[in-house]
Amino acid sequence: MTGSASELARRLGDHAEAVCREYLSNGHRSGNHWIVGDVRNTRGRSMHVRLKANAKGPAGKWVDEQSGEHGDLLDAIRESCGLIEFRDVADEARRFLAMPRPQAQNPGAQRQPAAARGSPEAARRLFGMSRPVTGTLAERYLAGRGVLLTARERALRFHPGCYYRDLVTGEMQTLPALIAAVTSLDGRLTGLQRTYLSSGLDPSGKVGKAPIADPRRSLGHLLGNGIWLGLDPGTPVPVMAAGEGFETMASLRTVMPALPVAAATSANHLAGLTFPTGCRRLYIAADADAAGRHGIERLSQRAGEAGILALALRPQLGDFNDDLRHLGPTHLAAWLSDQLVPEDAGLFLPSG
Repeated sequence: MTGSASELARRLGDHAEAVCREYLSNGHRSGNHWIVGDVRNTRGRSMHVRLKANAKGPAGKWVDEQSGEHGDLLDAIRESCGLIEFRDVADEARRFLAMPRPQAQNPGAQRQPAAARGSPEAARRLFGMSRPVTGTLAERYLAGRGVLLTARERALRFHPGCYYRDLVTGEMQTLPALIAAVTSLDGRLTGLQRTYLSSGLDPSGKVGKAPIADPRRSLGHLLGNGIWLGLDPGTPVPVMAAGEGFETMASLRTVMPALPVAAATSANHLAGLTFPTGCRRLYIAADADAAGRHGIERLSQRAGEAGILALALRPQLGDFNDDLRHLGPTHLAAWLSDQLVPEDAGLFLPSG
Protein backbone atom coordinates (compact mmCIF):
# COMPACT_ATOMS: atom_id res chain seq x y z
CA MET A 1 0.00 0.00 0.00
CA THR A 2 1.37 3.46 -0.89
CA GLY A 3 2.06 6.07 1.77
CA SER A 4 -0.94 8.15 0.80
CA ALA A 5 -3.18 5.07 0.79
CA SER A 6 -1.98 3.85 4.17
CA GLU A 7 -2.46 7.31 5.67
CA LEU A 8 -6.00 7.53 4.27
CA ALA A 9 -6.77 4.05 5.60
CA ARG A 10 -5.45 5.04 9.03
CA ARG A 11 -7.57 8.21 9.09
CA LEU A 12 -10.65 6.26 8.02
CA GLY A 13 -9.90 3.78 10.80
CA ASP A 14 -10.05 6.65 13.30
CA HIS A 15 -13.72 7.01 12.27
CA ALA A 16 -14.39 3.35 11.54
CA GLU A 17 -17.95 3.24 12.83
CA ALA A 18 -18.92 6.40 10.93
CA VAL A 19 -17.41 4.93 7.75
CA CYS A 20 -19.41 1.74 8.26
CA ARG A 21 -22.64 3.62 8.86
CA GLU A 22 -22.04 5.54 5.62
CA TYR A 23 -20.85 2.80 3.25
CA LEU A 24 -21.99 -0.42 4.93
CA SER A 25 -25.36 0.89 6.08
CA ASN A 26 -27.08 -2.50 5.86
CA GLY A 27 -25.05 -3.72 8.84
CA HIS A 28 -25.04 -3.01 12.54
CA ARG A 29 -22.64 -2.68 15.46
CA SER A 30 -21.98 -5.67 17.70
CA GLY A 31 -19.38 -5.05 20.41
CA ASN A 32 -16.15 -3.94 18.75
CA HIS A 33 -17.26 -4.98 15.26
CA TRP A 34 -19.56 -3.85 12.48
CA ILE A 35 -21.43 -6.84 11.09
CA VAL A 36 -22.69 -6.87 7.48
CA GLY A 37 -23.18 -9.37 4.66
CA ASP A 38 -20.19 -8.43 2.52
CA VAL A 39 -18.03 -5.53 1.36
CA ARG A 40 -20.65 -4.57 -1.24
CA ASN A 41 -23.11 -3.73 1.59
CA THR A 42 -25.31 -6.80 1.29
CA ARG A 43 -27.46 -7.68 4.28
CA GLY A 44 -26.06 -10.53 6.35
CA ARG A 45 -23.48 -11.46 9.00
CA SER A 46 -20.43 -12.76 7.14
CA MET A 47 -18.24 -9.66 7.21
CA HIS A 48 -16.75 -8.22 10.41
CA VAL A 49 -15.11 -4.77 10.58
CA ARG A 50 -12.93 -3.97 13.61
CA LEU A 51 -14.09 -0.63 15.02
CA LYS A 52 -11.36 0.01 17.61
CA ALA A 53 -7.71 -1.01 17.52
CA ASN A 54 -6.81 -3.92 19.80
CA ALA A 55 -4.19 -6.66 20.11
CA LYS A 56 -5.51 -8.28 16.93
CA GLY A 57 -4.86 -5.24 14.75
CA PRO A 58 -5.77 -1.68 13.81
CA ALA A 59 -9.27 -0.25 13.50
CA GLY A 60 -10.89 -0.51 10.09
CA LYS A 61 -9.56 -3.93 9.12
CA TRP A 62 -12.21 -6.38 7.99
CA VAL A 63 -12.62 -9.99 6.95
CA ASP A 64 -15.44 -11.81 5.20
CA GLU A 65 -15.59 -15.23 6.84
CA GLN A 66 -17.61 -16.73 4.00
CA SER A 67 -15.58 -15.56 0.99
CA GLY A 68 -12.21 -15.17 2.68
CA GLU A 69 -11.91 -11.59 1.41
CA HIS A 70 -10.20 -9.09 3.70
CA GLY A 71 -8.97 -5.53 3.55
CA ASP A 72 -9.26 -2.04 4.99
CA LEU A 73 -11.84 0.74 4.77
CA LEU A 74 -10.46 2.03 1.46
CA ASP A 75 -11.37 -1.37 0.01
CA ALA A 76 -14.82 -1.08 1.58
CA ILE A 77 -15.37 2.33 -0.03
CA ARG A 78 -14.17 1.04 -3.40
CA GLU A 79 -16.45 -1.98 -3.43
CA SER A 80 -19.57 -0.40 -1.89
CA CYS A 81 -19.41 2.56 -4.32
CA GLY A 82 -18.44 0.46 -7.34
CA LEU A 83 -15.25 2.43 -7.98
CA ILE A 84 -12.30 1.18 -10.03
CA GLU A 85 -9.51 3.78 -10.11
CA PHE A 86 -7.60 4.43 -6.88
CA ARG A 87 -7.82 8.17 -7.54
CA ASP A 88 -11.62 7.97 -7.35
CA VAL A 89 -11.45 5.90 -4.17
CA ALA A 90 -9.04 8.38 -2.58
CA ASP A 91 -11.21 11.33 -3.62
CA GLU A 92 -14.27 9.69 -2.09
CA ALA A 93 -12.36 8.96 1.14
CA ARG A 94 -11.18 12.57 1.35
CA ARG A 95 -14.72 13.81 0.77
CA PHE A 96 -15.94 11.62 3.61
CA LEU A 97 -13.19 12.77 5.96
CA ALA A 98 -14.10 16.41 5.25
CA MET A 99 -17.74 15.87 6.25
CA PRO A 100 -18.99 17.02 9.67
CA ARG A 101 -19.77 14.18 12.07
CA PRO A 102 -21.36 14.17 15.50
CA GLN A 103 -18.78 14.15 18.28
CA ALA A 104 -19.01 11.47 20.96
CA GLN A 105 -20.15 13.08 24.18
CA ASN A 106 -17.94 12.45 27.20
CA PRO A 107 -20.35 11.81 30.10
CA GLY A 108 -18.17 13.95 32.39
CA ALA A 109 -17.72 16.78 29.92
CA GLN A 110 -19.63 20.03 29.97
CA ARG A 111 -22.66 19.97 27.68
CA GLN A 112 -22.08 21.65 24.32
CA PRO A 113 -23.96 24.97 24.11
CA ALA A 114 -26.98 25.05 21.83
CA ALA A 115 -26.39 26.37 18.34
CA ALA A 116 -28.20 29.56 17.36
CA ARG A 117 -31.46 28.78 15.56
CA GLY A 118 -31.04 28.89 11.80
CA SER A 119 -27.24 29.21 11.98
CA PRO A 120 -24.64 27.31 9.93
CA GLU A 121 -23.64 25.54 13.14
CA ALA A 122 -27.23 24.35 13.64
CA ALA A 123 -27.16 23.07 10.05
CA ARG A 124 -23.87 21.24 10.61
CA ARG A 125 -25.18 19.56 13.75
CA LEU A 126 -28.40 18.43 12.09
CA PHE A 127 -26.49 17.09 9.09
CA GLY A 128 -24.11 15.27 11.41
CA MET A 129 -27.03 13.62 13.21
CA SER A 130 -28.54 12.44 9.92
CA ARG A 131 -27.68 9.20 8.16
CA PRO A 132 -27.16 7.97 4.58
CA VAL A 133 -30.29 7.78 2.44
CA THR A 134 -29.75 4.14 1.41
CA GLY A 135 -32.66 2.01 2.57
CA THR A 136 -34.61 4.95 4.03
CA LEU A 137 -37.84 6.82 3.25
CA ALA A 138 -35.69 9.48 1.59
CA GLU A 139 -34.39 6.98 -0.96
CA ARG A 140 -37.95 5.82 -1.68
CA TYR A 141 -39.11 9.42 -2.00
CA LEU A 142 -36.39 10.22 -4.54
CA ALA A 143 -37.07 7.03 -6.49
CA GLY A 144 -40.74 7.97 -6.61
CA ARG A 145 -39.73 11.27 -8.19
CA GLY A 146 -37.64 9.41 -10.77
CA VAL A 147 -34.41 10.65 -9.20
CA LEU A 148 -31.70 7.99 -9.19
CA LEU A 149 -28.43 9.23 -7.74
CA THR A 150 -25.33 7.22 -6.90
CA ALA A 151 -24.10 6.51 -3.38
CA ARG A 152 -21.30 9.02 -4.04
CA GLU A 153 -23.67 11.99 -3.76
CA ARG A 154 -22.47 13.25 -0.40
CA ALA A 155 -24.95 16.12 -0.12
CA LEU A 156 -27.97 13.97 0.77
CA ARG A 157 -28.90 12.47 4.14
CA PHE A 158 -31.98 11.29 6.00
CA HIS A 159 -33.28 12.18 9.47
CA PRO A 160 -36.10 10.01 10.87
CA GLY A 161 -37.45 12.62 13.30
CA CYS A 162 -36.75 16.21 12.30
CA TYR A 163 -38.53 18.99 14.21
CA TYR A 164 -41.22 20.94 12.37
CA ARG A 165 -42.93 23.98 13.89
CA ASP A 166 -46.18 25.30 12.45
CA LEU A 167 -45.58 29.03 12.02
CA VAL A 168 -49.28 29.85 12.53
CA THR A 169 -50.23 27.69 15.50
CA GLY A 170 -46.77 27.19 17.00
CA GLU A 171 -47.46 23.45 17.23
CA MET A 172 -44.32 21.30 17.13
CA GLN A 173 -44.02 17.80 15.69
CA THR A 174 -41.29 15.47 14.43
CA LEU A 175 -41.32 14.20 10.87
CA PRO A 176 -38.95 12.19 8.68
CA ALA A 177 -36.97 14.44 6.34
CA LEU A 178 -34.64 14.36 3.37
CA ILE A 179 -31.66 16.53 4.32
CA ALA A 180 -29.71 18.27 1.54
CA ALA A 181 -26.45 20.02 2.43
CA VAL A 182 -25.83 23.55 1.20
CA THR A 183 -22.08 24.04 0.75
CA SER A 184 -19.56 26.59 -0.41
CA LEU A 185 -17.21 25.84 -3.30
CA ASP A 186 -14.52 24.61 -0.90
CA GLY A 187 -16.92 22.01 0.49
CA ARG A 188 -17.79 23.76 3.79
CA LEU A 189 -21.33 23.06 4.93
CA THR A 190 -23.01 26.45 5.40
CA GLY A 191 -26.68 25.43 5.53
CA LEU A 192 -29.16 22.79 4.52
CA GLN A 193 -32.63 22.22 3.15
CA ARG A 194 -35.16 19.89 4.78
CA THR A 195 -37.86 18.20 2.74
CA TYR A 196 -40.37 16.80 5.22
CA LEU A 197 -41.76 13.42 4.18
CA SER A 198 -44.89 11.45 4.88
CA SER A 199 -44.29 8.47 7.13
CA GLY A 200 -46.47 6.20 4.98
CA LEU A 201 -47.19 5.54 1.33
CA ASP A 202 -49.55 7.54 -0.86
CA PRO A 203 -52.28 5.81 -2.93
CA SER A 204 -49.78 5.14 -5.72
CA GLY A 205 -47.47 3.30 -3.30
CA LYS A 206 -44.87 6.05 -3.16
CA VAL A 207 -43.45 8.20 -0.37
CA GLY A 208 -44.59 11.80 -0.75
CA LYS A 209 -44.06 15.10 1.02
CA ALA A 210 -45.60 15.50 4.45
CA PRO A 211 -49.14 17.01 4.41
CA ILE A 212 -48.09 20.31 5.98
CA ALA A 213 -48.22 23.94 4.84
CA ASP A 214 -44.54 24.24 3.89
CA PRO A 215 -42.87 20.83 3.57
CA ARG A 216 -39.55 22.34 2.42
CA ARG A 217 -37.51 24.63 4.68
CA SER A 218 -33.92 25.86 4.63
CA LEU A 219 -31.55 27.16 7.27
CA GLY A 220 -28.01 28.54 7.50
CA HIS A 221 -26.07 30.81 5.15
CA LEU A 222 -27.46 30.13 1.67
CA LEU A 223 -26.49 33.15 -0.45
CA GLY A 224 -23.68 32.33 -2.85
CA ASN A 225 -23.79 28.65 -1.93
CA GLY A 226 -25.87 25.73 -3.16
CA ILE A 227 -26.84 22.09 -2.92
CA TRP A 228 -24.02 20.78 -5.07
CA LEU A 229 -24.16 17.41 -6.81
CA GLY A 230 -20.98 16.25 -8.50
CA LEU A 231 -18.71 19.04 -7.28
CA ASP A 232 -15.17 18.05 -6.33
CA PRO A 233 -14.06 20.96 -4.07
CA GLY A 234 -11.05 22.83 -5.41
CA THR A 235 -11.27 21.28 -8.88
CA PRO A 236 -12.01 23.50 -11.92
CA VAL A 237 -15.56 23.15 -13.28
CA PRO A 238 -15.56 24.19 -16.95
CA VAL A 239 -19.24 23.29 -17.51
CA MET A 240 -22.05 23.21 -14.95
CA ALA A 241 -25.79 23.68 -14.52
CA ALA A 242 -27.68 25.66 -11.90
CA GLY A 243 -31.29 26.25 -10.94
CA GLU A 244 -33.61 26.94 -8.03
CA GLY A 245 -34.99 23.61 -6.90
CA PHE A 246 -33.15 20.53 -5.73
CA GLU A 247 -35.47 18.10 -7.52
CA THR A 248 -35.11 20.04 -10.77
CA MET A 249 -31.34 19.83 -10.62
CA ALA A 250 -31.31 16.24 -9.38
CA SER A 251 -33.46 15.35 -12.40
CA LEU A 252 -30.85 16.84 -14.74
CA ARG A 253 -28.13 15.01 -12.81
CA THR A 254 -30.06 11.74 -13.24
CA VAL A 255 -29.81 11.92 -17.04
CA MET A 256 -26.40 13.69 -17.08
CA PRO A 257 -24.55 12.05 -14.15
CA ALA A 258 -21.16 13.55 -15.08
CA LEU A 259 -22.41 17.15 -15.09
CA PRO A 260 -21.89 19.12 -11.84
CA VAL A 261 -25.11 20.88 -10.82
CA ALA A 262 -26.13 23.31 -8.09
CA ALA A 263 -29.58 23.96 -6.61
CA ALA A 264 -29.68 27.44 -5.07
CA THR A 265 -32.99 26.80 -3.15
CA SER A 266 -34.68 30.05 -4.33
CA ALA A 267 -34.71 32.59 -7.15
CA ASN A 268 -32.91 35.22 -5.06
CA HIS A 269 -30.21 32.79 -4.05
CA LEU A 270 -29.87 31.62 -7.66
CA ALA A 271 -29.14 35.19 -8.71
CA GLY A 272 -26.25 35.32 -6.23
CA LEU A 273 -24.71 31.87 -6.81
CA THR A 274 -20.90 31.89 -6.68
CA PHE A 275 -19.21 30.54 -9.82
CA PRO A 276 -16.57 27.81 -9.48
CA THR A 277 -13.03 28.23 -10.74
CA GLY A 278 -12.55 27.70 -14.47
CA CYS A 279 -16.25 27.87 -15.38
CA ARG A 280 -16.73 28.59 -19.10
CA ARG A 281 -20.34 27.52 -19.70
CA LEU A 282 -23.29 27.72 -17.36
CA TYR A 283 -26.61 26.05 -18.14
CA ILE A 284 -29.49 27.57 -16.17
CA ALA A 285 -32.63 25.53 -15.59
CA ALA A 286 -35.52 27.79 -16.53
CA ASP A 287 -38.38 28.55 -14.14
CA ALA A 288 -41.59 30.01 -15.50
CA ASP A 289 -42.63 32.34 -12.64
CA ALA A 290 -41.64 36.01 -12.39
CA ALA A 291 -39.22 35.50 -9.49
CA GLY A 292 -37.60 32.64 -11.36
CA ARG A 293 -37.15 34.75 -14.49
CA HIS A 294 -35.54 37.52 -12.43
CA GLY A 295 -33.12 35.05 -10.85
CA ILE A 296 -32.15 33.66 -14.25
CA GLU A 297 -31.68 37.12 -15.77
CA ARG A 298 -29.52 38.32 -12.89
CA LEU A 299 -27.41 35.14 -12.87
CA SER A 300 -26.98 35.35 -16.66
CA GLN A 301 -25.87 38.96 -16.35
CA ARG A 302 -23.32 38.12 -13.66
CA ALA A 303 -22.06 35.18 -15.70
CA GLY A 304 -21.55 37.38 -18.75
CA GLU A 305 -19.62 39.90 -16.67
CA ALA A 306 -17.38 37.04 -15.51
CA GLY A 307 -16.77 35.87 -19.08
CA ILE A 308 -19.01 32.80 -18.73
CA LEU A 309 -21.43 31.79 -21.48
CA ALA A 310 -24.89 31.38 -19.90
CA LEU A 311 -27.46 29.22 -21.70
CA ALA A 312 -31.04 28.50 -20.60
CA LEU A 313 -32.41 24.97 -20.46
CA ARG A 314 -36.18 24.84 -20.81
CA PRO A 315 -38.38 21.89 -19.77
CA GLN A 316 -41.09 20.50 -21.98
CA LEU A 317 -43.64 20.35 -19.15
CA GLY A 318 -43.76 22.35 -15.91
CA ASP A 319 -40.21 21.58 -14.77
CA PHE A 320 -37.49 19.01 -15.40
CA ASN A 321 -38.77 16.70 -12.68
CA ASP A 322 -42.15 16.66 -14.42
CA ASP A 323 -40.33 15.78 -17.65
CA LEU A 324 -38.37 13.00 -15.94
CA ARG A 325 -41.41 11.46 -14.22
CA HIS A 326 -43.98 11.74 -16.99
CA LEU A 327 -41.88 11.50 -20.16
CA GLY A 328 -38.99 9.35 -18.90
CA PRO A 329 -35.20 9.75 -18.86
CA THR A 330 -34.70 8.78 -22.51
CA HIS A 331 -37.16 11.43 -23.72
CA LEU A 332 -35.65 14.03 -21.37
CA ALA A 333 -32.13 13.29 -22.63
CA ALA A 334 -33.31 13.69 -26.23
CA TRP A 335 -35.07 16.96 -25.35
CA LEU A 336 -31.90 18.31 -23.74
CA SER A 337 -29.63 17.26 -26.61
CA ASP A 338 -31.04 20.05 -28.81
CA GLN A 339 -30.36 22.65 -26.10
CA LEU A 340 -26.78 21.75 -25.22
CA VAL A 341 -23.65 22.84 -27.03
CA PRO A 342 -22.81 19.81 -29.25
CA GLU A 343 -19.55 19.23 -27.38
CA ASP A 344 -21.44 19.07 -24.08
CA ALA A 345 -24.17 16.84 -25.49
CA GLY A 346 -21.50 14.33 -26.52
CA LEU A 347 -19.77 14.57 -23.16
CA PHE A 348 -22.70 14.47 -20.73
CA LEU A 349 -25.64 12.74 -22.42
CA PRO A 350 -25.80 8.95 -22.84
CA SER A 351 -24.72 7.73 -26.28
CA GLY A 352 -27.37 6.33 -28.56
